[in-house]
Amino acid sequence: MSRRILLIGSLLVALGVRAQTPEPGLFTADGRPASWTQLLEVAGAVEVVFLGEQHDDTVAHRRQLRVLEALQERYGDERPLVLSLEMFERDVQLVLDEYRAGLITEAQFLEAARPWRNYERDYRPLVEFARAHGWTILAANAPRRYVNRVSRLGREALTALSPQARAYLPPLPYPEPSDLYRRRFLKLMRGAGHGPMHVDPERLLQAQALWDATMAYTLAEHLMRQPEALIVHVTGAFHVEARLGTPEMLRRYRPGTRMLVVVLRPSADPLRFDPAQHMGLGDFVWLTPDH
Repeated sequence: MSRRILLIGSLLVALGVRAQTPEPGLFTADGRPASWTQLLEVAGAVEVVFLGEQHDDTVAHRRQLRVLEALQERYGDERPLVLSLEMFERDVQLVLDEYRAGLITEAQFLEAARPWRNYERDYRPLVEFARAHGWTILAANAPRRYVNRVSRLGREALTALSPQARAYLPPLPYPEPSDLYRRRFLKLMRGAGHGPMHVDPERLLQAQALWDATMAYTLAEHLMRQPEALIVHVTGAFHVEARLGTPEMLRRYRPGTRMLVVVLRPSADPLRFDPAQHMGLGDFVWLTPDH
């Protein structure tokens, strides 16, 4: 954990970023108050910015839009900017591209792209901002039907898919989850009361790992095509906390990728960093009101 906590401090020193007025609720991995300027300076020095959210946290979604706006203002003339979303699956990339290009209407896009139920409130502002400013938009996730197949039958069941279907997934076999991620996932399942006796927890873990691997492979693929890009990837916080999950899969697919993990976490007291709950969750931890 100490190496991850030191990462953000080392990067700030390397960039020569001076302390600024702290942004309310924004902290470094070890709990030091951080400024908006610090966050943006570090974001500009990496290739992928992970924004880990609780999916129903409306404050977090507004802050994500604020990040996009600031990156556009600061880096829009310097680097290609990319919005990557867990909320869309790779088999709807063509639909997303057609909407981004103005070839189809929004109604047609929504009918074909299988958006999440909270798309209108929480994710549409991100997509529309990116579209208005010419950002590439990536549908990053594995099709849910294939994730479900793994949860029912195991990862080996993917080999029965057609080459066309497998094109929506990372190369098989996809990487195994790390031991630390495995322990965190199984602890989460037990704590949340998931995993009834008829469900194999190992298969649930392998399904989770397929999500992580697919999103990581989507990011790696794009950086191989456009290495100068700055990608903002919006995803559930568990996929990125402690630089596990998707970030560690990305390191396997594209070693040396520079990345920044920002975890947005609801808290009863968003101005107080609790080491027992928040230490090392991300390079930055941004606490939001827990309503």
